[in-house]
Amino acid sequence: MRLGAVVLTMGNRPEELRALLESVARQAGEPIEVAVVGNGAPLPELDVPGLSVRTVELPENVGIPAGRNVGIEAFGPGGRDVDALLFLDDDGLLPDTDTAQLCREAFAADRKLGIISFRIADPDTGLTQRRHVPRLRASDPLRSSRVTTFLGGANAVRTAVFAEVGGLPDDFFYAHEETDLAWRALNAGWLVDYRADLVLHHPTTAPARHAVYHRMVARNRVWLARRNLPVPLVPVYLGVWFLLTLARRPSLPGLRAWLGGFKEGWATPCGPRRPMKWTTVWRLTRLGRPPII
Repeated sequence: MRLGAVVLTMGNRPEELRALLESVARQAGEPIEVAVVGNGAPLPELDVPGLSVRTVELPENVGIPAGRNVGIEAFGPGGRDVDALLFLDDDGLLPDTDTAQLCREAFAADRKLGIISFRIADPDTGLTQRRHVPRLRASDPLRSSRVTTFLGGANAVRTAVFAEVGGLPDDFFYAHEETDLAWRALNAGWLVDYRADLVLHHPTTAPARHAVYHRMVARNRVWLARRNLPVPLVPVYLGVWFLLTLARRPSLPGLRAWLGGFKEGWATPCGPRRPMKWTTVWRLTRLGRPPII
């Protein structure tokens, strides 16, 4: 199985980027070719021994999903030059040398496995944040399972998934683009696995560090529902998240930004609407996360 990797960077972490690329070069098995996308920033020198790197420099920051889509296309339409792509954060690092080989084996063993979500662990403490376990029952990050979404900067996707359901939603810019792709993949019959033994080291962070966090999270949540859910579930899903947001008691500026994004999600185009089948709703429910939360 031919593997490639996509790394998106804004050019502000050159040392971490190089360390990540060196960890990719150390992976056992066939060499992995990497596409590094400079998202509105020039790229540093990327001469890593034993690693072939394709580079793309975008004139402006197009957001995370659109930038990763550019990385996919660097491997041909829909990434067809390879069988699967790793998506890795530029400040992450693969501590083990068998991660790529375990991905190859997992995809080869199950032809319907479309997406593998890695476990993100802090390099100093080894701990995994609860938000980085892509399921509701997140108390045990060391337990692998079938899931309904995945982590954007620590995963592997079979390129046949992109060929069938398309890439990430460009207009999302940041937040929930992984769930949008996962729902479309699940609706097409693919499977998504969380693998606790596939680890990406990444410093512990807070999602609200991004200035656009509250607005994007709310707007994209509405877009996600409008694009993918059967009509009866749209108000239920969004109503549940509205109440959860209030229960979490965000700061007043954060709540204002969230409400503005929620309104924006209804007032602006969400892209093509392809509601999932009711059989997919049942599959998600059986996997422990019905699409109302």
